[in-house]
Amino acid sequence: MEATGVIAGDAIPANTAMMGIVHAALRRDLTRCVTALTGPTPPADRQRAALVAHLDWMMTFLDGHHQGEDAGLWPLVRSLNPSASKLLDQMEHDHAQIAPAMGVVRMASRTYTGDGGAAAREAVVGALTDLRAVLDPHLHREETEMMPIVATTITNARWEAFNQQHYVKPKSKTELGREGHWLIDSLDPAGYRVVVGNVPPIPRFVLLHAFAGWYARACAVRWGPEVSIKPLPH
Repeated sequence: MEATGVIAGDAIPANTAMMGIVHAALRRDLTRCVTALTGPTPPADRQRAALVAHLDWMMTFLDGHHQGEDAGLWPLVRSLNPSASKLLDQMEHDHAQIAPAMGVVRMASRTYTGDGGAAAREAVVGALTDLRAVLDPHLHREETEMMPIVATTITNARWEAFNQQHYVKPKSKTELGREGHWLIDSLDPAGYRVVVGNVPPIPRFVLLHAFAGWYARACAVRWGPEVSIKPLPH
């Protein structure tokens, strides 16, 4: 199996649905940020601080997401499936293009922290637009081209081990709880089952209920209370 990059008949292929869920959450909140920044009423001080903090968190999350792929997933797939090398090279090239755009978002956000004027606000919008120009094609390519190759190259056990090593074990329960609510925000029922299904019953109950109020309050500040964050009805 490992020599050819083809999963044996009785092995379970990697279920990569979580990757699409993570990408959707990133797209969703980047869009929400631009909507909040370009609305008829500029964000007041409290909302501005909340938006900047969330953008900083998203850039940190995205950076860690890409580091995990570069350090763990891409080398594993490359070792098992040499025919995927060209696409893997493209994934790494994409990451190298995205990183500077993320840096510009961070810098523009820092300026906006202390300057709520129109120019500083428009600079953040421009930085987010430029980031989306390189990020969105990468996310689409990863979902439609790379993940099918991952699914036919590694087993689900290896996929879960990769996620645990790079995205779960390094984080505290508080970080995971808040991240979990971010992922299920406005999520459809199938995606919701994927997210909550990865957590054992007792920790799942604690994570879902302990951080629900915190997440709702944080969203109300940065997006406004009229923006729904509830998962879609089952």
